[in-house]
Amino acid sequence: MFKRFLLCCAAMLVASSAFAELSRDEVKRFTESAAILTELRAAPDKGIPEEMWSHAECAIVIPSMKKAAFIVGGEYGSGVMSCRTGAGWSAPVFMQLAKGTWGLQIGAEQVDLVLLVMNRRGVNKLLEDKVALGADASVAAGPVGRAATAATDAQLHAEMLSYSRSQGLFAGIDLSGGVLHPDKDANARAYGKGIPARQIIDGTGHITAPAAADPFITSLSHQTRTTDSKR
Repeated sequence: MFKRFLLCCAAMLVASSAFAELSRDEVKRFTESAAILTELRAAPDKGIPEEMWSHAECAIVIPSMKKAAFIVGGEYGSGVMSCRTGAGWSAPVFMQLAKGTWGLQIGAEQVDLVLLVMNRRGVNKLLEDKVALGADASVAAGPVGRAATAATDAQLHAEMLSYSRSQGLFAGIDLSGGVLHPDKDANARAYGKGIPARQIIDGTGHITAPAAADPFITSLSHQTRTTDSKR
């Protein structure tokens, strides 16, 4: 019994030290992602339809995704993902997205990106080492507005729906060709080295979300209660 107690204490110390190592940028990912979801709730006519939220298995938020171009263009962003569980939402996984383009173009902007994973097949692909959007997993620009009646067949059958916000308005965005994968370094700081993304999402092995993730998880839980109350 005493040995078990010592092991538990050691595990708690390791977890605490891991959580304390989150960078300022990683903490910022949580707070900005929570703010984006909260703002979506305040503008249902201009945001993601409730029907889409209610059927989503996971939500990925990438704040301030950078879109830069000068002859060779590209998009890059870092964010967080959480999936539904029997008790609500899972501990978040840090994610990264990169997409390269080629063509005559110039300019730069930042957009907030939201991805909804609509089925378990899409979830399983995301929890692999990396997934190529449009190739390994189907992705479509999601419908916008209070109702999803305008959704096309492609949108209704896509494994993921994508939304971007620029200048306060959300719209569908084409992410085909992008590569999405877990941010292993950030996840190691949050949960410890060698913890795979699937274990974080499944919650096996006594995974506990860092305190900095509380606003993000709370914003997702608020979404669930709001949606369920309308059923």
